[in-house]
Amino acid sequence: MQPDSVILVVDDDPLNIKLLINILAPHYEILFALNGEQALRLAEQCMPDLILLDVLMPDMSGYEVCQQLKLQATVQDIPVIFISSMNEHEDEAKGLACGAIDYINKPINAAIVKSRIANHLELKHARDILKRQATIDTLTGLANRRRFDEFLLQEWRLMQRESKPLSLIMIDIDYFKQFNDCYGHPAGDDCLRQVALAMKEAISRPIDLLARYGGEEFVCVLPNTDEQGVLYVAENLRNCVEMLAIPHEKSAVNSGVTISLGCATLVPNSEQRIADFIKTADYGLYQAKETGRNKVMLSQKSE
Repeated sequence: MQPDSVILVVDDDPLNIKLLINILAPHYEILFALNGEQALRLAEQCMPDLILLDVLMPDMSGYEVCQQLKLQATVQDIPVIFISSMNEHEDEAKGLACGAIDYINKPINAAIVKSRIANHLELKHARDILKRQATIDTLTGLANRRRFDEFLLQEWRLMQRESKPLSLIMIDIDYFKQFNDCYGHPAGDDCLRQVALAMKEAISRPIDLLARYGGEEFVCVLPNTDEQGVLYVAENLRNCVEMLAIPHEKSAVNSGVTISLGCATLVPNSEQRIADFIKTADYGLYQAKETGRNKVMLSQKSE
């Protein structure tokens, strides 16, 4: 049993919801929705660990809700269990074909429901651990490029729907090749780890993502952050690395290791492309490096 797990119960009958809450509330945090539209919205906003879904609902059936969930990258991995009075083999087969992992018949048996939910949550927990391991950069402990790509797409879509600003910071360690040539690659690896840790500690909001982009480059995604906010965060990152005072005698700008940062901000819409957004931030990084390094530049264009 995962005590911190969140379960979304979807049923148009409040009595059924109350019954499931009575069974599950002592062990899990329970959310509920009375129709398919509410369920889809809550699933994306709250990212529950498991969804219990009724089949027969007005406007949108449970089958349709499940199909919609499986089409959305951000929520498609949330396991779905149908709980339904439709107990023919064809009904169960249809539910599993929609992407559900299990099908439980009504009337509800508390012991069976608790046991199956516990088993499925245990499997999900194990899968989540493996997924996290696959999205972590082994050298720095930060998110890796794969996780960055997933997260940026997720937040791009969310900010587009909510018409909120999304910001991006591209970060490069100044004269890192010269650092490696002077101090050796083991020292270079240690430098990367120290820089990554310092920047991670400077990111205060849990919704922000700092990732290793590749080599000595890092990237930071800041949802719901405007130009003023991204410049504030970027300057904090620049300062925290400079304050490490890691010796760098081959640097042309400082006696210690420094970073250059390029920022971009927009409110995503269907006319824009993520690749261009990254290119814009990268152009800001280019400007920072061309105009002296160890500075923050807000980019307004990509070329």
